[in-house]
Amino acid sequence: MPEVDAWMDAALAEARLAIAHDDVPVGAIVVHRPTGEVVARAHNERELRADPTAHAELLALRAASEVNGTWRLDAHALVVTLEPCPMCAGAAWAARVPVLVYGAADPKAGAAGSLYNFAADPRLNHATEIVGGVRADECGALLSEFFASRR
Repeated sequence: MPEVDAWMDAALAEARLAIAHDDVPVGAIVVHRPTGEVVARAHNERELRADPTAHAELLALRAASEVNGTWRLDAHALVVTLEPCPMCAGAAWAARVPVLVYGAADPKAGAAGSLYNFAADPRLNHATEIVGGVRADECGALLSEFFASRR
């Protein structure tokens, strides 16, 4: 998938926006795969909204569903700068997203292969293709710099 690099550019741009309101810099986009159009974009807003569920992935999936007029996002890809947590991996599964692209792995909470592999659990009725490690160093550096500035 040669387009994943360009997709990650958009997700990284979103991630950088989170820093302005002191949120962890994670960005996500939802891409309509047949056309390559970015239909939704979001970044973490947990601090901004005082909402523990305001993760970039959830906000982007909600926006994409609104744009498409349906909860089924089976022609889309979710692209995120950090491996999704169990909540976000579950939301991608519920939305029937067939492709999940992420940058940095999350060994403490990742649910797309690091800690859990929710997206590929054979007991579930929908599987998701995982493309991990896309520009992982750049995505990881953004997070490391953010946390280092708060210590």
